[in-house]
Amino acid sequence: MTGGFALRRVDKAYGDLVVLSGVTAEFAPARAHVLMGPSGAGKTTLLRLLMGLEEPDAGLVERPRDARLAATFQEDRLLDGLTATANIRAPHGRMRGAELAAFLARERAALASVGLPVDARPVRELSGGQRRRVSILRCALADADALFFDEPLKGMDDATVGRVMAFLLPEMEGRTVFWVTHDERELAWFPRAERWHVAGGTARR
Repeated sequence: MTGGFALRRVDKAYGDLVVLSGVTAEFAPARAHVLMGPSGAGKTTLLRLLMGLEEPDAGLVERPRDARLAATFQEDRLLDGLTATANIRAPHGRMRGAELAAFLARERAALASVGLPVDARPVRELSGGQRRRVSILRCALADADALFFDEPLKGMDDATVGRVMAFLLPEMEGRTVFWVTHDERELAWFPRAERWHVAGGTARR
């Protein structure tokens, strides 16, 4: 991926609700960006604009043309009839032979590292916290150079958060990461990240 993501005087509103107003922001490539702010301040909207899932009412959103994106949304968005491993492999197309064997080994190690079993259950039979971890692994193991996480740790206990972050931090190294949270405790995981405050229609470092 060449270049970074940016907003140029972006406006976004839903009816009378102004979410972003004249926002200009540049996000350095190959770095983590932690977006904080109160609920309803526009953090998710900002992510969706950067991913191209929303269009601004005014202004310009810049994205690297060759960027490969992966995301963990607030909703799990899993294929309920498939296993955890099948969900994690879904973005990878049809792997065969040695490539598939290597990915399966990597996938099994990832599942074990976050405390998930490898079994034949469809994900609809997993708990909410287990489904959340499957979503995170699908994003982190995707062949993508920009990762978007929208409150990925919400509802997890401290022990599970520790296991998930121990897995995620090496996976995020060298990639452009957008991490949305309103929990200030999560900042401790990102000592070198660029921190953004989203509130009142603005996004500022």
